[in-house]
Formats: sequence, C-alpha cells, structure tokens
Amino acid sequence: MEIKLSPQTIEALAFVISGGSANDSTPMIGLYRSGPKLERFMRACNVDFRVGSSSRLPALTECLINVARGGEAQALVPRIIEAAADPRDFVDAPEKLTSVVDHLNKYLAYDGFELQRRGQSMRLVSAGTQTQVIAELADKADVLDFDTVRRDLDRALGSAEHDPEDAVTAACSTVESMCRSILMELGIPLPQRKDIGALYKAVREPLGISPDRSDFPQEIVDDVRKVLSGFATAIEGIGALRTHAGDAHGRERGFRRIDARIARLSIHSASTVALFLLETWQQKHPTKALNRH
Repeated sequence: MEIKLSPQTIEALAFVISGGSANDSTPMIGLYRSGPKLERFMRACNVDFRVGSSSRLPALTECLINVARGGEAQALVPRIIEAAADPRDFVDAPEKLTSVVDHLNKYLAYDGFELQRRGQSMRLVSAGTQTQVIAELADKADVLDFDTVRRDLDRALGSAEHDPEDAVTAACSTVESMCRSILMELGIPLPQRKDIGALYKAVREPLGISPDRSDFPQEIVDDVRKVLSGFATAIEGIGALRTHAGDAHGRERGFRRIDARIARLSIHSASTVALFLLETWQQKHPTKALNRH
C-alpha cells in the first residue's frame, strides 16, 4: 500500500512517540521518552536520528517529515507507526495503548489508514478492510507464529483499492502459504504442481475435508459435501482470477482488468478457506503449532 501522511498525522505521531513537550500542559498520550530514548526508538525502526541541540519534539517532527518524504517511506513509515503502538511497551498500562491507538487512528483515518490489532501486535492497514473472518485469520496466524500467511494477507488488504491485480495475487498466495505450511508440518511432499488447486487437493485428505467423505451424520452429510465442494469451486475461481487478472504473470501497462470489488471478493473468499484450513489443523493437532514456511 502507498503511504502518504498529512502534516497533522505526522505531528500526532511525533506527539505519541515523544510523549509531548516537557513544558506542555496538554495531557500526555503514550509514553514520555527522553532525547536518548527517542534516538534509540528511531534507531530500532532503522532511522538514524539525533536530537542534537534542538528540542526533542521539533527534532522528532522534522525527522518524521523527512522520512515520510524519503525514498524508503513505504517501508519505514508503517514500521514507525506500528512501533509507536507496540503492545509490549504498554504491558503495565494497557489503557495507554488504547489511548495511543485511538489518537493515531483519528488522524490516520483522513489518510485512509488505521491501526488494527493482529494477534500480539498492531498493524497499519487500509481503513475499513477488516471483516470478522479476516480478523480471526490474522489473529490466529499471529498466535500460531504463521508469519507467511499474515504477510500475504496484509499485502492483499493493502492493495485492494489501488492495485487490485496485486491483491488477487496476494489472496491466492494466502491460501497457497497455508497449504504449503500444513503439508510441510505433516511431512508430506509438496505436489509437483504448486499452484493453489494442486496444493489444496494435497491437504484435503490429510485434514479430512474431502467432499467424498461419508462419515458425517446422515442428516447433514449432503449439506457438508456441498459446502466442501463449494470450497473447491472457490479455490478454482481464485486460482483462475490470479492467472487471468492478477499480476503474477505480468500485465499491460495502464490496463486494469478488475476493480476493488472483485479484489475484495477474492480476499474474503481466500480468507474463509484459509481460516477453515487453519481451524481444521488446530482441531487435529491442538498441541502442534504451524511454523513459518
């Protein structure tokens, strides 16, 4: 996602990170950080910052403006915003974390972004992209240390509006990453073809979600088969969209095959499938966590 912050948002971010001016009577939001602590905070975000002879808050504000205008803004700005709301810094004062997130989100909303809780961390995402299924998948992916899936999901959500082709590709990758990790944790070789359809077929049997199963209660067996068959159809559609409309195989400059609606449809469909796979894994292997693959 392309990050552009307004001057007001940058000022709000500087206020939160620094804790405000030492001589300001405005109620503090977040944690007060001295000059050396501010320098360490920014270095941890990969930004070389020195307070020098300037006051803390103006120096930090100027630094953030330069970062937002620089060539590495797309990587550094989300990192800084997420670090400002790192839950680990507020273990003993969770109410302060709530204040920080609420304060930043009031400003970020005007720039089209928001901070959302993802498992044990906060993530900067495009505003209004969270649904219950996506929220649960993101949370469980974090809890299970399943970083690859979360990265694909964040990429899909961030691209839907301005780059729907990339969002479709990332949505497809979300399911592929889930399937690959499950197969590798089970010690099952990956299929020769590693597209979404082949990977999904490879995990159906070991997870017990094949549509031809007959061990469900008689009164629901046909219904469950229809739902599982629908999953297979959704997988086929997501894979086809990636091939025909995604950016995995290149695209013509300036030509857009799909819009944000279709991209979000793919994201929500992929998230539903991935969440079902993840919950099925949890049920079958409650003591075994999926690792990063």
